[in-house]
Amino acid sequence: MAEKTAKLSTFAWEGIDRRGTRVRGEIQAASAAAAKDELRRQGIVPKRARKKRALFGGRGGKISSADIAIFSRQLAAMLDAGIPLVQSLDIIGRGHDRPAMQTLLLGIKADIEAGTSLTEALSRHPLYFDPLYCSLVRAGEQAGVLDTLLDKIAAYKERTESIKKKIRKALGYPAAVALVAGIVTAILLVAVVPQFESLFQGFGADLPAFTVFVLRLSALFQQHWYMMLGGSIAAAVIFVRARRRSKAFRDLLDRLALRLPVIGAILGKAAYARFARTLATMFAAGVPLVEALASVAGATGNVVYEQAVLAMREQVASGRQLQSAMRETRLFPNMMVQMVAIGEEAGSLDSMLGKVADFYEEEVDNAVDTLSSLLEPLIMCILSVLVGGLVVAMYLPIFKLGTVV
Repeated sequence: MAEKTAKLSTFAWEGIDRRGTRVRGEIQAASAAAAKDELRRQGIVPKRARKKRALFGGRGGKISSADIAIFSRQLAAMLDAGIPLVQSLDIIGRGHDRPAMQTLLLGIKADIEAGTSLTEALSRHPLYFDPLYCSLVRAGEQAGVLDTLLDKIAAYKERTESIKKKIRKALGYPAAVALVAGIVTAILLVAVVPQFESLFQGFGADLPAFTVFVLRLSALFQQHWYMMLGGSIAAAVIFVRARRRSKAFRDLLDRLALRLPVIGAILGKAAYARFARTLATMFAAGVPLVEALASVAGATGNVVYEQAVLAMREQVASGRQLQSAMRETRLFPNMMVQMVAIGEEAGSLDSMLGKVADFYEEEVDNAVDTLSSLLEPLIMCILSVLVGGLVVAMYLPIFKLGTVV
């Protein structure tokens, strides 16, 4: 499903509805023909469907999860104040400083004016409103507490975005260390070491093995630097494309990531936090447990936990308790399983899951801070060893110069 969603485009359309009124809006589809077919199924005679680019990074900029969280908070506040839904969308859309968000929100407003529900209007933009978001909105519409649910959605997205930022920070630091070390080493080998090579040619003595190794490495870099640079860029491009297009490759990366020292533990705790926070939010909204688990699976952020949650869903659907299904996966810590068991027995599962989410979110926060504090001196050590090693290699022959007769 994620593969198909990534290929959708946004089309601005104009047409005539069942009442003969000219309407306009936006729709997500794979092509203009598919967009018109969908409009006809909705009872609209399409007159025009043109592909839009603003939502995906043109002049309007790209819409982020933070933008959706802010929109959810604003809409909740307006609905709580008694402002009608259509008017609220119009106020937020026209007052937004990003043209992309203006277009998106005014398109949703147009869909609602044409007779669709908010859930249906949001589901036409799956790149921004995932099934989890739409399920919570549907629950709010059905229970008549849309403002409360939107407020919960905003809080949920803010917390999950915070976790994502911490994970990026944890993964980005080692990558930054490797990149900086590689750049510094390459510059020294290409620009600095050759200056010493001409000096050593007049020594008339054998050079130390370490110095010879560095000189040969420098010569290799000078002769083939363009191949190495091109190869590095090509490898990065291939990696990004393979990760984007191949589900099997993404699944492999997810499994390998959990086995990394330190980083794997952080990713695991982040998965616990996402699972608990998402399930707590959906359960508190009145979404049935079996239906909620289907959305929770994709929110864990790792294929290992996603498959485990889907297996748990099958067991819960067949009558087993959630805590029993969690224990059988052998992926969730005993403390978490016990908290869920207490919540199930006391009838306060959403509250217990919320406490679990708070605990693991704090654990992720502390782990990332600890990793950052450890990596700062590690960066200095790595750079010192690389730079110091090259300096020592260049000065060893000079130290031995006194032995040359």
